[in-house]
Amino acid sequence: MATLASMNVGMPQDVPWHGRTVHTGVWKYPVDGPRMARRLNIDGDGQGDLGGHGGVHRAVLVYQTDSYRHWEEHLGRDRIETGQFGENLTVDGLPDDEVCIGDRYRIGDAVFEVSQPRVTCYRVGLRMEEPRMAALLVSHRRPGFYMRVIVEGEIEAGQEIVKVADGPGGMTVADIDSLLYLPGHPRDDLDRALRLSALSPGWQASLRSLKEQSAKEEAGGAPAGSSGNTGLTAAASSPPPAWAGFRPLRVDAIREESHSVFSLTLSAPDGSRLPAWLPGQSVTLRLRPEDPGSPGGVGSPLIRSYSLSNDPGDGRYRISVKQEPHGAASTLIHTTVRVGDTLDVAAPRGTFFLADGERPVVLASAGVGATPVLAMLHALADGGGDQSRGTGTASPREVWWLHGARERAEHAFAAESRALLDRLPASHAYICYSRPADHDRQGVDYTTPGRLSADTLRGVGLPTDADAYLCGPVGFMDDLTAGLTRYGMAPDRIHMETFGAGAALNPGVNPSEQHDPHPPPEPPATPGPDVSFSRSGLTVPWDPRYASLLELAEACDVPTRWSCRTGVCHNCESALLSGGVAYDPDPVEPPAEGDVLICCSRPRDGIVLDL
Repeated sequence: MATLASMNVGMPQDVPWHGRTVHTGVWKYPVDGPRMARRLNIDGDGQGDLGGHGGVHRAVLVYQTDSYRHWEEHLGRDRIETGQFGENLTVDGLPDDEVCIGDRYRIGDAVFEVSQPRVTCYRVGLRMEEPRMAALLVSHRRPGFYMRVIVEGEIEAGQEIVKVADGPGGMTVADIDSLLYLPGHPRDDLDRALRLSALSPGWQASLRSLKEQSAKEEAGGAPAGSSGNTGLTAAASSPPPAWAGFRPLRVDAIREESHSVFSLTLSAPDGSRLPAWLPGQSVTLRLRPEDPGSPGGVGSPLIRSYSLSNDPGDGRYRISVKQEPHGAASTLIHTTVRVGDTLDVAAPRGTFFLADGERPVVLASAGVGATPVLAMLHALADGGGDQSRGTGTASPREVWWLHGARERAEHAFAAESRALLDRLPASHAYICYSRPADHDRQGVDYTTPGRLSADTLRGVGLPTDADAYLCGPVGFMDDLTAGLTRYGMAPDRIHMETFGAGAALNPGVNPSEQHDPHPPPEPPATPGPDVSFSRSGLTVPWDPRYASLLELAEACDVPTRWSCRTGVCHNCESALLSGGVAYDPDPVEPPAEGDVLICCSRPRDGIVLDL
């Protein structure tokens, strides 16, 4: 007979951690007497980060006394008080390897349904004072689980837990947790899991992504799991890089696209075709200034990423660069690179790319942000999709080309984009000039004066079932994203590519003053190999005082994404453009080929990260 050993609640609080402040509800404490279990939580309880915890499907967290005894032995602790794992209900019985998704239980007056395993999170390690805890919960197959409240009612410690219904499918909490987080994702098990209507929508989406990934691997003849885990991160959604590290490519042509944008066409020095890539992806250049007064000094490379802007099946690569007044890399390229020179280039990478399908496509950009969506326009005009070469026949999909520029002189790719749109049978163009010159012709050069924004797009007639791809300044993309969402477009169909470093994801950490990336506050006593953050334009020596590349990035204020910090969740998975790393601890499942988990790795030699 299972019983409710302890009921634990706690409201979110601010906790100091690594020089920052974390807002978390992981601190739960036992309470006496009855409490109401309601649709979203138990009276007196709250969750600090509703993105990862809480909500209808994660209303109540359950953990077992048997697991407490296990961790006391494994961690060498005398006694761990109930609530330490952030759970609301500490139970005798209901082990993770026996409880199934969809099982229903009555406790007191309330009825609960098992909805999903616990989400991996660093905060349980914070509460337990054991940084590895998130990984240990998964590897030891003792995650705990969430329940939704089917019938609200009073519950109290000491009450019997009565099973009132079996979950259809017979898949346990431990089975589902392992299916997502551990290596090996059998198709049959994925199919079984996706038939579980009680499984929460978030977990269904992750497992559906794994199933689609498995099908692609089989179709391409790749070993299962070789491309990472798309159920955990979009970083694994693109194919592995065509080559490791940097290779020399020859500059075949340099062309002015506008007063401030110029393009370089790159080819293989031996004349062979360069590997195809996905429209929207980018390459990284390694530039070596020779001027002692240049940023970084003699020999210190400038690492920069640039979107590819030509036809993905062309056999050559074209990058388009905006000449910034004080841009070290753009100035170096503009003033020193000539036709016939060679540049060090890393293979095309990135998760911002055109997806296959029949839905309408909205391509929206501002300024030089046109480059990745222009490649998508090329692919559509040539009949190509995300992973396929063009067929030569224009896509029948409805295509909307939205672009904002200052004036005609600053309107890069104007003639090129018009020619591509003319080849598409269902294309629309909407061009905004924020400061049109007197000789710029409305209705010919541009559609309307003003900035391209959510307000200017009112009444344009964009299809709400479209896939939208946005690139430009952060404010521009935030504005359009909000506007498209209000207009009725699904948020998961709005995709963005940012200039420079991507947005940070540091769950629970209170916002603090933003700083541009910079070297660490203190130089290393024993400098190690160089670590380059390509999108942040920063190269610093490795400092052994840091436990991981993630900690070094944080010391440099390089934007990072993470959740577990122990090699489980893959939120920190990033492209490793060159060099090698060593793991400590080893990740629960390796990242995709060419990627790295920065939360548990250190450089073996000089490395370049796509951060």
